[in-house]
Amino acid sequence: MPTTSSLRLSRRQILMGAAAALALPALPFSAGPGFASGRTKVTMTLPWVANGSNYFPMMADRLGISEKHGIDLEVARGFGSVAAAQAVANSQFDFGLVFASGTMIAQARGLDLVILATLYYDATMGTAVLANSPITAPKDLEGKKLGTVPTSAESPFFNTFSDKAGIAKEKVELVQVDSKIIERALIDGQVDAITAVGSSSIPVIAAQGVDLRFMLWSKEGVELYAAQIVTRREIYENDKALCQKVVDTTLECFAHSLREPEASLEMFAELVPEVGLTKNGMETARISQGISHLVTLWPEAIENALGYSDLAKMPAMYQSILDLGTIENPQLPPVETLVTNEFIGNVKLSAEEWEKVRENNATYAKFFG
Repeated sequence: MPTTSSLRLSRRQILMGAAAALALPALPFSAGPGFASGRTKVTMTLPWVANGSNYFPMMADRLGISEKHGIDLEVARGFGSVAAAQAVANSQFDFGLVFASGTMIAQARGLDLVILATLYYDATMGTAVLANSPITAPKDLEGKKLGTVPTSAESPFFNTFSDKAGIAKEKVELVQVDSKIIERALIDGQVDAITAVGSSSIPVIAAQGVDLRFMLWSKEGVELYAAQIVTRREIYENDKALCQKVVDTTLECFAHSLREPEASLEMFAELVPEVGLTKNGMETARISQGISHLVTLWPEAIENALGYSDLAKMPAMYQSILDLGTIENPQLPPVETLVTNEFIGNVKLSAEEWEKVRENNATYAKFFG
């Protein structure tokens, strides 16, 4: 087992970390205009506060996409993917844009959710280090201080990553850090590296002008999909037409962000003005969006259509959740009953458009080596 300790930072450091975390607004919002005559009202929760990686469903009304599909889409912030999945299962929302780990944990706990689409194909769990760090490979973490937030999405997977990467865990000093200052702890040299979700932590660090490198755990075999559209089984079974409308609406909004990234960010800032008012807010959103677009450039989407899930990969992902050993009496029916591609195929990008997405986001690939 790795050794553990807790990190205490000064009040100034905590305030600086909190300021960076507030680069994107932590407030509830609704992008829906309320009931629209002749349209079906639908509620959707995001996994967290609106940011560059998840805001796109908010554009549905502005772009006329929700009206085209006959729905009135109301979008709300979330409080983490596990909580978002539970909120959908408990009928607080009809649909959710939820990271795979949150949905899979909920399904293993017996909550009857169905995954309708996958948008990003790497959860970007990994290890962040400063650009000048001598840590260049996983085993270099031995003898170093590794900051982690125990309740974060990636932290529970560190042992799995260590085993696959051949790291002697007992030689790594795990330092427990508060989520508000995890990036600041790395920037200030309080720790040598941090565990993180790249789409969340890279923008916070990079937007402050700090150079960093990020080592993806997926390269060592710890693979999980990221954002997915989910709903309750009762909706999936009883109103497939509505599922199709919501999937198409969400994917068309996402496709717009892929094709028109800067115009989409400008619309985001109009919908959530606080993004443009906070220091580094727009740059943070831009980097976050770029990383999410980068991890959409997978064969699943390019060779099939936006939203496609590779069902052959799913059993291993579910097993990685079960291997954590944190779920009592897990209840997992056959994977093919938990994930479907039946609503996928209507939203595609051309080969030329995919190449443009690759060009637009090439600068963000530098973070991953």
